[in-house]
Amino acid sequence: MTQHVPSTEPELAGVRNFRDVGGLPTVDGRRVRHGVLFRSGHLAHATDEDTEFLASLGLHTIFDFRNAADQKLEGPDVALPGVRNVNMPLSDPADGAEFWTMVREGNLDQLRGILADGKAANRMITSYRKMVRERTAEHSRVLHSLVEDSVPALMHCAAGKDRAGLSIAVTLLAVGVEREAIVADYLESNAKHRRYQVRRSGSTESAYTPEVMELLSPLFEARAEYLAAAFETVEETWGTVEVYLEQGLGFGPGHRERLRERLLD
Repeated sequence: MTQHVPSTEPELAGVRNFRDVGGLPTVDGRRVRHGVLFRSGHLAHATDEDTEFLASLGLHTIFDFRNAADQKLEGPDVALPGVRNVNMPLSDPADGAEFWTMVREGNLDQLRGILADGKAANRMITSYRKMVRERTAEHSRVLHSLVEDSVPALMHCAAGKDRAGLSIAVTLLAVGVEREAIVADYLESNAKHRRYQVRRSGSTESAYTPEVMELLSPLFEARAEYLAAAFETVEETWGTVEVYLEQGLGFGPGHRERLRERLLD
């Protein structure tokens, strides 16, 4: 398969939030190579043209961080010839099930009670902290796979913002990308054409009122404070990024150097 390195970001009709992570700077003056690490929202609604473009990337592995409930809602990823698909849920199917039922039913008083006055943002911060503490096995598996044989790789979840965003951030930390550059890439998910399209079928008109959408907004935004909470959790739990990688993820200096060889110019 011939590897294709796009000079500009493609406009994919059925895949949200796609981008090449190439070009990001490391603390020692190197850059992430173009064409080796991609991120996006789910691939279930990829058009024929989208599929042709994705097939041209020369991907070895697609990491799908969605859970079973996500896949039931959105559908399976489009099949790409010769590409390995690895499903590695970073959230439990029960997470948020009761909450989304509440959204569909449009119970405004309940939604105000759990989302208003900063509660929605706190919900996201708690989620990021939990993923750092409880998904070390999954993040370890991703890093080890990248070192072994999985490049070029694409990482995605539903929106390509939270679960994929954190996995990309961990990968970039492992190769020494500047913290500010990691945050800047993460915040790119806020661009209007990248944002996840809500496809929840409300049973009442109130499910989609401006107030409801405003209450939900923090859940669909990439905020620096969310990623900062993840970084803080790393440091609170393990002390440093290096100890987190080595002890938390079993990814020592030798692993990191081999990953740098794979991902960096």
